[in-house]
Amino acid sequence: MGGPDMMDEPAFKPPPKRGRRQAVAAESYDPMADDDKDENVIFYTKTDEQLKCLQEAASNIIFFKKCDKEQRQVLFNAMFEKKVTQGETIIRQGDDGDNFYVIDKGEYDIFVKDSNGEEKKVASLTEGFFGELALLYNCPRNATIVSASDYGVLWGLDQKTFRQVVVKATARKRAVFEELLKGVSMLDSLQGDELMNLTDALDEVSYAQEQEIIREGDAASEMYFIMQGKAVVRAMDKNTKSQKDIVELDRGQYFGELALVLKKPRVASVFAMTENTKCAVLDINAFERLLGPCVDIMKRNIEKYEEERKRLGINSISENQENGNVTKSMTKLKIK
Repeated sequence: MGGPDMMDEPAFKPPPKRGRRQAVAAESYDPMADDDKDENVIFYTKTDEQLKCLQEAASNIIFFKKCDKEQRQVLFNAMFEKKVTQGETIIRQGDDGDNFYVIDKGEYDIFVKDSNGEEKKVASLTEGFFGELALLYNCPRNATIVSASDYGVLWGLDQKTFRQVVVKATARKRAVFEELLKGVSMLDSLQGDELMNLTDALDEVSYAQEQEIIREGDAASEMYFIMQGKAVVRAMDKNTKSQKDIVELDRGQYFGELALVLKKPRVASVFAMTENTKCAVLDINAFERLLGPCVDIMKRNIEKYEEERKRLGINSISENQENGNVTKSMTKLKIK
């Protein structure tokens, strides 16, 4: 992507509305074939307070999580502020998708036409986002959204930038995840659509050298696939009261699944061995929903861990549970 154009004027001016396109549903968009690296993205000047509000409002948007730090910064800079009043229509069912919106302030009612063409209110929003489906699938809006507050604030992102950054980032990240998971033999039993669902559920997290990824004794909520770098599994030696290395893990290997299978606290710690170690992370809900066919294989791995722990003179997994040596902390490890 080329260097973006900076706008000098302080006022926020949403991109101009476009004329209605014909045969929208028939148009297609291939993000992997789109190579518009030299197209400029318009940046909108923001105060520090506005940028902070925007980042907080967009912090849990799954599309943004698929983007790297640099891409997210481009998105934040490219979003424009839209102030709305009560009764103002933001998007209308049947119109072409032009912008994607993140809610900062206010309440917004959602209306959908019934079989008779009459609009019915189906829900309200006070946080989150809307308008992404028409941009993702290049189809008409499937609902009307109206401001229900006296004063509201939205952050908009135009379709071109949304596609250029968000859709391409999501497609390329999916391709990277697919390539990674194809090398994991445990997943051979998954069908094509199951593997696709798994890639969509993954998040990427980076770790510094010697940063603790999971901690022995902590509650388990995620499993990890190594995308880049190396990690080492360490467990507490019952005699020396110090950690011993059990095994080193490389790209394509995984860890953290045993505690999810056993539904017990972590039985070992894992540390990044290299700078900028990257892992694809799967949370417990997606794990239980998507990896059911692989649980038997994971259980067989327990025997391998037990053998290595015994060789090193470290408590077995069952001994750790019986002796009460596992910390009952339910605090989730924060990733810096």
